[in-house]
Amino acid sequence: MSPMMIELLLDALWETLFMVAVSGGIAGLIGVPLGIVLVVTGRGHILEHPLFNKTLGGIVNATRSTPFIILLVAIIPLTRLIVGTSIGTAAAIVPLTLAAIPFVARQAETSLREVDPGLIEAAQAMGASPLQIVTKVLLAEAWPSLIGGLTITIVSLIGYSAMAGAVGGGGLGDLGIRYGYQRFQPEVMAAVVAVLIVLVQGVQSLGDLLARKLNKRLIRSSGH
Repeated sequence: MSPMMIELLLDALWETLFMVAVSGGIAGLIGVPLGIVLVVTGRGHILEHPLFNKTLGGIVNATRSTPFIILLVAIIPLTRLIVGTSIGTAAAIVPLTLAAIPFVARQAETSLREVDPGLIEAAQAMGASPLQIVTKVLLAEAWPSLIGGLTITIVSLIGYSAMAGAVGGGGLGDLGIRYGYQRFQPEVMAAVVAVLIVLVQGVQSLGDLLARKLNKRLIRSSGH
């Protein structure tokens, strides 16, 4: 590839990293608390509220079940309202975030439900408040699994960001479509695919490493 194309590839990589980092960060900040709420308001839990739980779960499921490409187009008015445009890297962050939030919420819910109920009962018996149970028991015990779920979310966002390139979202997907497909430059498409593979492998390896370290620390602190 020419030096100009290499520069374009590096710029596209930076745009993809930016989109994924921002949307993943926001999704984590909103999705994990949503997952906590879905758990603690469930039947038989510390803040049981079946009607609220079912309503919130229905909203999460509806958003999660919408194909990303449809969500991308459907919320164009909202995207324009938030960032002032429907194309470019900043615009792609809006649908990426909305797609990731319910995914993170369900991943977090699954992770938190794996926590031993006996630990929750023991904390309640010692007079722990709901907030203390969430922070000292649920989150403390579920961190390795939560990191694994967030890693899966980031990997999914990398794929979604490439899809956003099909509608002018910027990043590696946009570069592959504009140059690799529309201008018949297969070497550009191959380079984009190779970079995406390396990126996914790197994120997955880092997430697995962090989850293992947290799990070992959790085992040591529990005295097992």
